Amino acid sequence: MNGWDTFWLYTWWMFEAFIVIGSLFLVIWIMIDLFRDRTLAGGWKALWIIFLVFVPLIAALVYLIARGQSMAARMSSRGARPAEDDSYRPAASASPSDDIAKAQQLLDQGVISQGEFDALKSKALGRQYFG
Repeated sequence: MNGWDTFWLYTWWMFEAFIVIGSLFLVIWIMIDLFRDRTLAGGWKALWIIFLVFVPLIAALVYLIARGQSMAARMSSRGARPAEDDSYRPAASASPSDDIAKAQQLLDQGVISQGEFDALKSKALGRQYFG
Protein backbone atom coordinates (compact mmCIF):
# COMPACT_ATOMS: atom_id res chain seq x y z
CA MET A 1 0.00 0.00 0.00
CA ASN A 2 1.36 3.40 -0.90
CA GLY A 3 0.99 6.60 1.13
CA TRP A 4 -2.18 7.85 -0.57
CA ASP A 5 -3.99 4.54 -0.12
CA THR A 6 -3.14 4.58 3.57
CA PHE A 7 -4.28 8.20 3.87
CA TRP A 8 -7.65 7.49 2.25
CA LEU A 9 -8.09 4.31 4.26
CA TYR A 10 -7.64 6.20 7.53
CA THR A 11 -9.80 9.08 6.29
CA TRP A 12 -12.61 6.65 5.44
CA TRP A 13 -12.17 4.91 8.80
CA MET A 14 -12.46 8.25 10.64
CA PHE A 15 -15.61 9.12 8.67
CA GLU A 16 -17.19 5.76 9.57
CA ALA A 17 -16.21 6.17 13.22
CA PHE A 18 -17.77 9.66 13.24
CA ILE A 19 -21.03 8.30 11.81
CA VAL A 20 -21.18 5.36 14.24
CA ILE A 21 -20.41 7.48 17.31
CA GLY A 22 -22.88 10.17 16.21
CA SER A 23 -25.58 7.54 15.67
CA LEU A 24 -24.89 6.05 19.09
CA PHE A 25 -25.21 9.47 20.73
CA LEU A 26 -28.47 10.10 18.86
CA VAL A 27 -29.98 6.81 20.02
CA ILE A 28 -28.89 7.43 23.62
CA TRP A 29 -30.29 10.99 23.48
CA ILE A 30 -33.62 9.66 22.24
CA MET A 31 -33.72 7.03 25.02
CA ILE A 32 -33.06 9.74 27.61
CA ASP A 33 -35.86 11.81 26.10
CA LEU A 34 -38.19 8.81 26.23
CA PHE A 35 -37.60 8.33 29.94
CA ARG A 36 -38.05 12.06 30.65
CA ASP A 37 -41.38 12.21 28.82
CA ARG A 38 -44.17 11.99 31.41
CA THR A 39 -46.97 12.00 28.85
CA LEU A 40 -45.97 8.79 27.05
CA ALA A 41 -47.24 5.52 28.53
CA GLY A 42 -44.81 2.79 29.57
CA GLY A 43 -45.86 0.40 26.84
CA TRP A 44 -45.13 2.96 24.14
CA LYS A 45 -41.75 3.69 25.72
CA ALA A 46 -40.91 -0.02 25.65
CA LEU A 47 -42.01 -0.27 22.01
CA TRP A 48 -39.83 2.71 21.05
CA ILE A 49 -36.83 1.22 22.86
CA ILE A 50 -37.27 -2.17 21.17
CA PHE A 51 -37.53 -0.37 17.84
CA LEU A 52 -34.39 1.65 18.66
CA VAL A 53 -32.42 -1.48 19.58
CA PHE A 54 -33.26 -3.49 16.46
CA VAL A 55 -33.34 -0.78 13.76
CA PRO A 56 -31.65 2.20 15.39
CA LEU A 57 -31.20 4.60 12.46
CA ILE A 58 -34.69 4.16 11.03
CA ALA A 59 -36.22 4.37 14.51
CA ALA A 60 -34.21 7.51 15.30
CA LEU A 61 -35.36 9.20 12.11
CA VAL A 62 -38.99 8.22 12.71
CA TYR A 63 -38.75 9.43 16.32
CA LEU A 64 -37.27 12.78 15.31
CA ILE A 65 -39.97 13.27 12.68
CA ALA A 66 -42.84 12.14 14.90
CA ARG A 67 -41.78 13.55 18.27
CA GLY A 68 -39.02 16.05 17.50
CA GLN A 69 -41.15 19.10 18.26
CA SER A 70 -42.12 17.83 21.72
CA MET A 71 -38.52 16.76 22.29
CA ALA A 72 -37.39 20.35 21.78
CA ALA A 73 -40.13 21.63 24.09
CA ARG A 74 -39.06 19.22 26.84
CA MET A 75 -35.43 20.32 26.51
CA SER A 76 -36.30 24.01 26.66
CA SER A 77 -38.63 23.55 29.64
CA ARG A 78 -35.95 21.57 31.45
CA GLY A 79 -33.65 24.59 31.32
CA ALA A 80 -36.27 26.95 32.76
CA ARG A 81 -36.35 27.08 36.53
CA PRO A 82 -39.41 27.86 38.60
CA ALA A 83 -39.56 31.27 40.25
CA GLU A 84 -39.52 29.86 43.79
CA ASP A 85 -36.00 28.50 43.27
CA ASP A 86 -34.65 32.01 42.79
CA SER A 87 -36.73 33.61 45.54
CA TYR A 88 -33.88 33.67 48.07
CA ARG A 89 -30.69 35.34 47.07
CA PRO A 90 -28.51 36.74 49.80
CA ALA A 91 -27.43 40.29 49.13
CA ALA A 92 -23.78 40.85 48.47
CA SER A 93 -22.16 42.56 51.42
CA ALA A 94 -19.34 45.04 51.52
CA SER A 95 -17.16 43.09 53.94
CA PRO A 96 -17.13 40.10 56.28
CA SER A 97 -17.39 42.46 59.27
CA ASP A 98 -20.76 43.72 57.92
CA ASP A 99 -22.00 40.13 57.70
CA ILE A 100 -20.85 39.40 61.24
CA ALA A 101 -22.49 42.60 62.53
CA LYS A 102 -25.80 41.66 60.88
CA ALA A 103 -25.57 38.15 62.31
CA GLN A 104 -24.84 39.63 65.78
CA GLN A 105 -27.97 41.80 65.51
CA LEU A 106 -30.03 38.73 64.61
CA LEU A 107 -28.52 36.85 67.56
CA ASP A 108 -29.29 39.74 69.94
CA GLN A 109 -32.88 39.87 68.67
CA GLY A 110 -33.25 36.12 69.27
CA VAL A 111 -33.95 35.34 65.62
CA ILE A 112 -31.04 32.90 65.31
CA SER A 113 -29.29 30.61 67.78
CA GLN A 114 -25.66 30.72 68.87
CA GLY A 115 -24.84 27.79 66.55
CA GLU A 116 -26.39 29.58 63.58
CA PHE A 117 -24.44 32.73 64.49
CA ASP A 118 -21.20 30.73 64.61
CA ALA A 119 -22.00 29.21 61.20
CA LEU A 120 -22.70 32.64 59.66
CA LYS A 121 -19.53 34.05 61.21
CA SER A 122 -17.44 31.19 59.85
CA LYS A 123 -19.02 31.60 56.42
CA ALA A 124 -18.28 35.33 56.46
CA LEU A 125 -14.68 34.65 57.38
CA GLY A 126 -14.36 32.04 54.61
CA ARG A 127 -14.20 28.94 56.78
CA GLN A 128 -16.60 26.04 56.87
CA TYR A 129 -18.40 25.45 60.13
CA PHE A 130 -18.89 21.85 61.21
CA GLY A 131 -20.33 22.46 64.69
